[in-house]
Amino acid sequence: MSFGGLRAIDQVSFAAAAGRITAVIGPNGAGKITLFNCITGFYRPTGGTITLHPPHGAPQRLDRLPGHQIAARARVVRTFQNIRLFSGMTVLENMMVAQHHRLMRDGGTVAGLLGLPRWRRAERAAIDAAMTLLDEVDLAARADDTACALPYGAQRRLEIARALAADPLLLCLDEPAAGLNPSESDALADMLARIRARGISILLIEHDMSVVMRISDHVIVLDHGNKIAEGAPCVVREEPAVIAAYLGEPEPAS
Repeated sequence: MSFGGLRAIDQVSFAAAAGRITAVIGPNGAGKITLFNCITGFYRPTGGTITLHPPHGAPQRLDRLPGHQIAARARVVRTFQNIRLFSGMTVLENMMVAQHHRLMRDGGTVAGLLGLPRWRRAERAAIDAAMTLLDEVDLAARADDTACALPYGAQRRLEIARALAADPLLLCLDEPAAGLNPSESDALADMLARIRARGISILLIEHDMSVVMRISDHVIVLDHGNKIAEGAPCVVREEPAVIAAYLGEPEPAS
């Protein structure tokens, strides 16, 4: 991905397997957010290919789809470092927004306008699905509260639950542990492990190395837009190139 004469990411190739957590780490300015923006359709890459291999059906070229179709059709969903909930809506309403595409498909626009039984059945199914997810993230009791009334850690959980409500094949999480205290980070790690157990592929940007090393199956390390290492967490953290990228090169002996 280039911006004028600046090559923000270059020759970054990797796979994020289903039912695994793949972490993308690197110092500030490494190209992590640019990579996410290319995958999720906020940027159109200036070169290369991004391909989703769903469990059923033909592979899909994400780099050829507009952003809204990447989420709705390809089922690639993301969260953001800065929480982007609908703060004036209730917790349940935030969950329902994520199911809008499915609700229109199953209920039908005309049926919704007329309040027909088909729409009411689809709406009831969407509410049940939302409440199940809220129960999983310990927010079912606050379904009628506005999102802005939740404490910060609960807002993080709601944002991830809302992403799950869109039924993703690939869930892209941008620093989900940012701003969390240690106990909240531990709870987040447990939640992500449960999501992985459902067979969802998780692509994770995270600066909290305790979270990365605890839950990641595979780690990609970027520096200045290039991949400098990848592998299991225990292997990557010992790589000299990774240590140098984070800590700097040692001073030569005088």
